[in-house]
Amino acid sequence: LVRMKFLQLLSRKPGKLEMLFQIPFCQKQFPHMRLATSTCLYSKKKKVNGYEQVDQEKYNNLVYSVTSYKTSAQTPETIFEEDNLLYGPPEKSRPPVKAETKTPKNWVPLINPNKRTPLLNSDSKFPMKISLQKTKMPSVTRILQQTLSPQQAFYLERWKQKMILELGKEGFEEYTKNLFLQGELFHAALESIFLAEAMATKEQREDVAVSGYLSSVQHVLRDISEVKALESAVQHESLQYLGLVDCVAKYRGQLCVIDWKTSEKPKPSLKNTFDNPLQVAAYIGAINHDANYDFQVSCGLIVVAYKNGFPAHPHFMDPDLCSRYWNKWLLRLEEYLDRN
Repeated sequence: LVRMKFLQLLSRKPGKLEMLFQIPFCQKQFPHMRLATSTCLYSKKKKVNGYEQVDQEKYNNLVYSVTSYKTSAQTPETIFEEDNLLYGPPEKSRPPVKAETKTPKNWVPLINPNKRTPLLNSDSKFPMKISLQKTKMPSVTRILQQTLSPQQAFYLERWKQKMILELGKEGFEEYTKNLFLQGELFHAALESIFLAEAMATKEQREDVAVSGYLSSVQHVLRDISEVKALESAVQHESLQYLGLVDCVAKYRGQLCVIDWKTSEKPKPSLKNTFDNPLQVAAYIGAINHDANYDFQVSCGLIVVAYKNGFPAHPHFMDPDLCSRYWNKWLLRLEEYLDRN
């Protein structure tokens, strides 16, 4: 049996069989077995490079034929035909132009060059508080609401439907009513603080939510001084719009239009405040072009207060940032006028 297996191994190499029969197997058996075993192992370890046996010229011709076939078969016309078949005809409308690239048709400067301000402003103990009169002028809030982008309108409607699904229609109405009430109480409490009234309002003491908002803005109030206006009406005399400014005061030495906002969710960056910067820029422009105010403002501040007392996020808007949002506001104002 061993001899038969040995014959099979040697039969792989021509000429080995004759050598085997010339020398008797019983003589020098072990050297022959060592020779056969080493030959077998060497044949297993040896690696053959298959690329050396490839016909390179034939391979190049094959690649060229395949690639040339694909490039010649696909043309711009056939690609458009396939797209038309799969996705339908392409839309001819142009992509919308971003608002940042547009220039307002009726551009008015943010700072009024014709307004003369006294060298020494009269530091009155009481801030200005002009009542808002009913006129045909649209308000800043109305203009922004009616010129929401489709994406903003979509998210707002989706949030509304989600809240109605959770609370019901009547529950959602009660929820929004309470939000407005808390905002009013919060603004009234701030007004009492700035006017340095001896007694706080009764609602401020009883409403826990307002107490949370007030705790939230304590660190911001330390940086506010020289309050010049509180809950005061402003109107842009040439652009014909009006609004109600929350506060005009100095924040860290810079005179600002201050807008107080309440939120149940954190808003750590300015982009989280959506259209609030446009609102502030609109109020700044209105003050600067309103003859009732003997000063001009070039900065803004949005303070987001939280119901749970978490430290409020103050978002300061320098003159350059206010100018950029002023241009965006002018575009929204033009859009509103075009629609109405």
